[in-house]
Amino acid sequence: MPLVEPEFKHPVQRFAHRTVDFRSRILVMAVVNRTPDSFYDDGATFALHAAVGAARQAAEDGADWVDVGGVPFSPGPELPAPEEAERVVPVIAALRAGGGPAATAILSADTFQPLVAERAIAAGADVINDTSGLHHPDLGRVVAAGGAHLVITHSLATPRTPVPSPHYADVVTEVREHLMRRIELALSLGVPEERIIVDPGHDLNKNTLHSLEITRRFEAFATLGFPALAAVSNKDFIGETLDQHKSARLAGSLAAAQVCVLNGARILRMHQVGPAVSAVRMTEAVFGWRQPARLEHNMQAGNRPADRTAGPGDGARWGAGPTPTTERAAR
Repeated sequence: MPLVEPEFKHPVQRFAHRTVDFRSRILVMAVVNRTPDSFYDDGATFALHAAVGAARQAAEDGADWVDVGGVPFSPGPELPAPEEAERVVPVIAALRAGGGPAATAILSADTFQPLVAERAIAAGADVINDTSGLHHPDLGRVVAAGGAHLVITHSLATPRTPVPSPHYADVVTEVREHLMRRIELALSLGVPEERIIVDPGHDLNKNTLHSLEITRRFEAFATLGFPALAAVSNKDFIGETLDQHKSARLAGSLAAAQVCVLNGARILRMHQVGPAVSAVRMTEAVFGWRQPARLEHNMQAGNRPADRTAGPGDGARWGAGPTPTTERAAR
């Protein structure tokens, strides 16, 4: 599969603390949900200290971006906007004030509520990640007034309402056309081109076959001229394709993310940050966008001796018995 290199309308994007050239960078967006019913972690980061700690750890692990949400996408009763803001805004404020890599990371609020967006931007959010695709047009006005970026995501329904058996004649064509209409709406509300990001919405009002098709033909969204986000991490389409529990979907998530990158994705929303960052940095190096962290192998007359030491977790991986290293040493 050849690499798709999109022609961006504005390849260099300026966030509050970072400037990104999307022609040669792939960003890893970490996920922190302050919800008691998050599909992935079942509320492990619902407490404020747990959410802030997880976000700081994600930034330490190399995440470029932390996405903070207070309401899941799944159907359910609507949470009052002030209560949602109480979940999201303190996390963003704490990260901006706390120093370390998280203080200068790109921070987004995952919300479709204008009030939450306004308070999040005031607390330091660079981006509003709207999974409803501007269901509330006032959100676009808030983003424009606050000078933030906007992620426009494809979904069909009124937020938090179900769409049984969604049907598309051609899911990629229909999602692309929907995104184009919502981009036009965002522009009319004052959001400038250089602050728009698009997301086709894997699994959002789509079945597994739809999400696989979106992954395979991701180029259709990457060539709209805006940075394209792929939110594939641990989703149901991966679990159903591989018949795996959400705890076992890392390899499938990385594979799906890589296919999206080859098709032009430049932002990956991932739960397991460390492996995702390693995959992205390796990909950037292969493309010639990043230099290796070090160069030693066959770079001089004599190579350094091979590293035979056991790395973190190797003992557990090889079982309770001796590792190959200790067996060799004992001989």
